[in-house]
Amino acid sequence: MENNKIAVGLDIGTTKIVAMIGRKNEYGKIEVLGVGKAKSLGVKRGVVSNITQTIQSIQQAVEEAESVSGQKIEDVVVGIAGQHIRSLHHSDYITRANADEVINEDDLENLENQVHKLVMLPGEEIIHVLPQDFKVDSQADIKEPIGMYGGRLEANFHVVVGQVSSIRNIGRCVKSAALDLADITLEPLASASAVLSQEEKEAGVALIDIGGGTTDLAIFKDGTIRHTAVIPFGGNVITDDIKEGCSIIEKQAELLKIKFGSAWPGENKETEIVSIPGLRGREPKEITLKNLSKIIHARVQEIIEHVYLEIKNYGHETQKGKLIAGIVLTGGGSQLKHLRQLVEYITGMDARIGYPNEHLAGDSEDALSSPSYATAVGLLMEALTKQTEEEIERSGEFEEAIEEVEETQENEEKSKRVGNNFFKKFTEGLKDFLDNAE
Repeated sequence: MENNKIAVGLDIGTTKIVAMIGRKNEYGKIEVLGVGKAKSLGVKRGVVSNITQTIQSIQQAVEEAESVSGQKIEDVVVGIAGQHIRSLHHSDYITRANADEVINEDDLENLENQVHKLVMLPGEEIIHVLPQDFKVDSQADIKEPIGMYGGRLEANFHVVVGQVSSIRNIGRCVKSAALDLADITLEPLASASAVLSQEEKEAGVALIDIGGGTTDLAIFKDGTIRHTAVIPFGGNVITDDIKEGCSIIEKQAELLKIKFGSAWPGENKETEIVSIPGLRGREPKEITLKNLSKIIHARVQEIIEHVYLEIKNYGHETQKGKLIAGIVLTGGGSQLKHLRQLVEYITGMDARIGYPNEHLAGDSEDALSSPSYATAVGLLMEALTKQTEEEIERSGEFEEAIEEVEETQENEEKSKRVGNNFFKKFTEGLKDFLDNAE
């Protein structure tokens, strides 16, 4: 890439594929240089079902982003979701060789690598290993063990697992679109980076990202991830229900949902009617908004109940699992009218809609602060963070290399000095010997 400071997030969703190019400005906010969007044709419920169509959609989104920004895209950070994603909790430990030395990054890396070696079910692989809290010798509940003394380092981990074939298919699509896969990250984690504040993560919060094919859940407490789940229903299921219930085509059902849809049937009167043009010379259809909202309400209620079951499984009612910040809704599906009120009614928890505008530069387009771009913004943030880490690593290696060169030069000079002294002493001794001989 021409400018090292530029990074790209690629959101491969069920309804759309978004490529977002950006960089950080002097205030640390994200300046979006270009966005490319294409209809996602080969993805079903977050999983690639048609390689060729997905490659074409990725290329279309990337080309659009390139032409808008004037930048060439080479590597991307991609999000992964889908019903094959599951999470588990695991505890592991390492015994350090030297307890008199303080714990450093290498020890944490060794411990994480040990978890990566866990034996999974056939066809599964580990996507993320996220430490929650540490234990050094007998001291528990440590957030940051670096710099502490101890012989045994133990940690509780949140491990995210996915199907190898699904992950490889995404990788293949990206590579076939002539791009390098810089990293792969879980979409609810990316969305969380974009719409949640650190205070909410500390207090306890459940992020519900309602996409086209899936609804993703990420629960945070005490600043770290506690639970993740992917529910295989999203906005597309609501559209399908409207299509069947009103006997209309999908395109009309989607438009009806966006323009007139509501998750709360009580507000519509029987007299409110919308007319849909008939197909090829047929009579137009008349649909009551009350009937439309009843169809939407039934399906949305089912999705929320599924998500709430996952939140209950986490144990949100116990003192340890209490989610003080409640629920944050994001994703394209969160824009449905009266959805927030329905979520509050079903769960009894406070809810708000999450917009990714907090991390965007002030002059960004209004469209980018829509909840439907939350995952793409989060992936771009992830890509920029990864780039910064790599730069720090490279500068560290560079400094080490300089130190090595300086050490070598110093040793050479030292040996030269030793050699010179020896030569000087030798010539003086020889001179004395010759003088005496005379």
